[in-house]
Amino acid sequence: MSLPKRDGVHDRYYLIHKPDTSPEVLAEADLCIRDVLNGTARENHSAYPTVVRNHNGTPFLPDQLLERYLSRLLLKEFPCEDAVSLCDAMRRLVGWQEIRYKLEKYIEKQVQERYFLVGEREDGFTVFPPCTVLPELRPEDVDEGLLRFACYVAICHTVYGQSFESLTTEHILGLVSQLRPDMVKQLKTAGSGKLPKEIQQRKTEHFIASANDAFATIRITARDSTEECYAEILDYLCAVLEQEEFPRSYSVEFREKEKIYLPIPGLPKKGVNQLFACAVQRPNLHPAIERYARLAMREYEWYQNLADEACAMPGSFAVFALGLEGEQWAPLVAEYLDICDDEHSSLQEKFLHALIRKFGFQTWTLGVLVRGALSMQWLKPAKEFRSLIANAESLDALLTVKRRFFAYLLPEEDKDPKFRAIAWRSLLWAIWGSSSENGGIKVIKSAPKELKEKYQQVFS
Repeated sequence: MSLPKRDGVHDRYYLIHKPDTSPEVLAEADLCIRDVLNGTARENHSAYPTVVRNHNGTPFLPDQLLERYLSRLLLKEFPCEDAVSLCDAMRRLVGWQEIRYKLEKYIEKQVQERYFLVGEREDGFTVFPPCTVLPELRPEDVDEGLLRFACYVAICHTVYGQSFESLTTEHILGLVSQLRPDMVKQLKTAGSGKLPKEIQQRKTEHFIASANDAFATIRITARDSTEECYAEILDYLCAVLEQEEFPRSYSVEFREKEKIYLPIPGLPKKGVNQLFACAVQRPNLHPAIERYARLAMREYEWYQNLADEACAMPGSFAVFALGLEGEQWAPLVAEYLDICDDEHSSLQEKFLHALIRKFGFQTWTLGVLVRGALSMQWLKPAKEFRSLIANAESLDALLTVKRRFFAYLLPEEDKDPKFRAIAWRSLLWAIWGSSSENGGIKVIKSAPKELKEKYQQVFS
């Protein structure tokens, strides 16, 4: 079969949404949809935009394929399972962000606009308009399969999307709850139903727990404060995170009678803080804490139940707990700091202050501080840092780091002389703040006579 030529603007893929699209192209598009379902379709992320190719190699935009598929589904007795199968296959092939917008608009058109009276947003801060059920709507006019698909799309926004997409989840579920409150209640009780029963609910002699993938929550209540209790809890947390269907941004709600928190001033006194403050006191559990941290750490993901100013990447409290145990956990801390979102995350500053206060300026703590200074915009020094650095041993450690600075940078960072210079200035700022500017003139001027030469070497 000979396909028509593509125009110059879209010479990397075929457009299928135009009224004059040829039957040959549409046939290839339908073949591509079938190939997505049976796993023989291919994609290529190496260039923009992402395209999907059928087994003939014919390329299409993934959102146009999805739109063509959905547009031909009956809205009466909507085939929810079939639609979910295609969406899951497409998501696995090209990623959630490639299909998110098209699915959101589909629910807006086929659920929101068909079943609701859509009002006007009263201010510029409300993301979604108020919606009330159409007065003339009859129960038999509402298709259950379509509502179940709406719930699926809502959950996907939380499970696979970025943290802010939970707002879309809330909006869509709010629509469904006005029509079928029992459907949303079931989601709140048991989630999507995809998690194994032993993950959804777990009850032992030592703790009670539940996990809900639809609302991205893990709830744990400790029945005692034994090592066995915390070992079981950590094992459960890891088991939850090993489930592909569980969201990467989530909340951990933990209850325990022992009110102990990590010795880091300014850290939010939430249950997840309490959990790792208690668990880390049992050295035998340190490997399990590390296992959780590595499963939890994901860039651009967040603990959902922390306020904006205290936002933290999942795994933060586990890393902080281990980091305060000493040098052996420095590699884990460095890995965590490299993943942190430097535009939004700031709790690491409080941890780094506590780390230096506890261990002082040694080569390993300075190595951690290098990564910390690069993890956020101009890490502020603690008040004590000037006095803690003002001794020969600490200054010698800093000079050792300066001589081997390449060892504390990632290979791609070390290749750039400008980046190396910025990284070094960021470290000095993290110790002395604004006094480190202009060659550290203020710092050198106020330095003790016997240490002045070392200060001059630091800033030379």
